[in-house]
Formats: sequence, C-alpha cells, structure tokens
Amino acid sequence: MVDAIDTHTHFVPRHIPAEPGRNPLWPSVEIRDASAAVMVGGKVFRVIDARSWDARRRLDDMAIDDIDLQVVSPMPELLSHWFPSDDADALCRHVNEGIAALSADHPRHFVGIGMIPMQDAALAARRVEEVKSLGLRGIEIGTHIDGMPLGDTRLNDVYAAAEQAGLMVLIHPLHPVGLDRMGGRPELAAVAAFPLETAFAAVSLMTNGVLERFPGLRILLSHGGGALPWLLPRLHRAYAMGPPLESLFARNPAEIARSFYYDTILYDGSALRYLADKAGADRLVVGSDYPFTIKQDKPARFAEHALSVERGVLSANAKRLFGLG
Repeated sequence: MVDAIDTHTHFVPRHIPAEPGRNPLWPSVEIRDASAAVMVGGKVFRVIDARSWDARRRLDDMAIDDIDLQVVSPMPELLSHWFPSDDADALCRHVNEGIAALSADHPRHFVGIGMIPMQDAALAARRVEEVKSLGLRGIEIGTHIDGMPLGDTRLNDVYAAAEQAGLMVLIHPLHPVGLDRMGGRPELAAVAAFPLETAFAAVSLMTNGVLERFPGLRILLSHGGGALPWLLPRLHRAYAMGPPLESLFARNPAEIARSFYYDTILYDGSALRYLADKAGADRLVVGSDYPFTIKQDKPARFAEHALSVERGVLSANAKRLFGLG
C-alpha cells in the first residue's frame, strides 16, 4: 500500500552523451571519487552524487524518510528553455529516457515526469505524446520560458496537448529575476528568489485565463506555491474593487488558486497550515526537493503532523494529481 508519496524529487542522468555541434551550454556529468558535478559551459553548475540517478541509494534514503514512492523529475537546469529547440529536444530525449528507465525498473517505488522543448511550442506539443508513451506521468517546465511568461497564448498548444494526454504539469522556478536586487549572491536563488518566481508564474496563469481555457489541466506549483498564498489577499482585494482591476481575473482569484496543486516544501508547520487554509488541504501533496541539500527531511511526517491528517490522506491527493491507481 502506498501511504507516502514524495512528489518533488529530482534526477540527473549518470551520463549525458556529448554531441558535437550542440549548444556550448550542453551539460555533462563529471564523475569524481565520492561525488559528481554537473558541468555547464565548462564550469561546475552543481556538485551532486549518485543519489541523483542510483535507485539503490534512493531506496535506502526513502526507507529512512518513510517514503513509499518518489515522483522523479529533471533537475531544473536541464530543462534548457534557452537552447535552440533542436538541441533542447535532443537533451529532453536523453533525460526522459533515463527517468523512464528508472521508473520501469522499479515501478513500485518511482514514477517519472519528463521534459519537452518548450521554446518551440508546436514541437513541444508534439512531444507530449512521446512523454506519455514512455510511461511518464507529466512534464516539468520552468516559471518562464526564457523570459516568456507562462500565461502567454503562444503556449496554448502545449497546455492543450497536456490536458488531452492526461499529463500533469510541474512548474519549477528557473533562472529567477531579482537576484541583483538582493545583492547578486547566486546562493540566494533557491532560498529567496525561487518563491517569488513561482508567484510570478502563477499570477501570469491566473490573469491570462489558462485554467479557464484548460479546466482539465492539472498544475503543481512547487515549494508551496512560493509567495502566491501570501499574495492572494491582495489579489482578492483588487478583484473585489470592481472595474478595472476586476477584469484582471476571469473569476475570484481565491477560487482560481484552489485549482492548483501545491507541494509541502515550506519547512514550517504554521506556513503549511496557512497554505492549507488558502488552497485547501485536498490540493496539497508531499514534497522534499530530494536529493539536494535544501530538501525537507521526513517530508510526509512533517506535513501530516503540521496538518493533523492521517497517514495516506496526502498520498490520495498525489494519486489524483498524477493519475495513479
């Protein structure tokens, strides 16, 4: 019985084939004695270890964290929304096949999410069916597509394809704005800028009617929706004031916000309870950000204790989100 599902974990292939002539930022993985490094443009982007791809290491850690099943998605930098579309398409294939293999080898413990070349919406829409054919349950996209907001109508074909295929969409912060206003420290990206990025993406979706045009589309906002829950009272205030601000939203923004799913990576029980109040506990799914250092330890126990819910309640939400069981 699957009582604890961690919906937010990441994957890096052990090997990414070098392909001559590809973008200079084509990534590679450099294996070291006890660790590895993701190399981008000849520089270390992130130091990782075998947990990023090794099923045995992941299963051992899942036992420690009391997790039955992980949803595995690409490390966000691999999404490469800034590549030429043919380069991105080739990288998507490598990563998707790696995640699909991990999931197929251990179907009771891993479910996969793939990636598609979002910078070419027509191509990305065609690739949705390929993702599904690999047995993957969704796609991961950044909070913007190399500067294009997620509410842009040019992305409609992708959303329509995902809705038609029954694949969910994970929105993950990527290349956030505002670091210069925080002093330019890159270490602050995941700590402080990512929550703002997620809120920007969500507001773009909300004010451009994406969920109204695609009511069957299941969207997961990472990191508890970032700053969105704290913006909702202000958005509702604007909507309640009537024209012209009311026209920003197709309906009450508080109702739109309850159409998203949210993971529980908030690290604080009171913050998670606030999110549950704004979004609804039925829209929350457990997440950890495994295997990176910022991960939430024992994520299911944290969420269940904070929300005072029984074992399995949040996994039922995850099964609905990913179309499991």
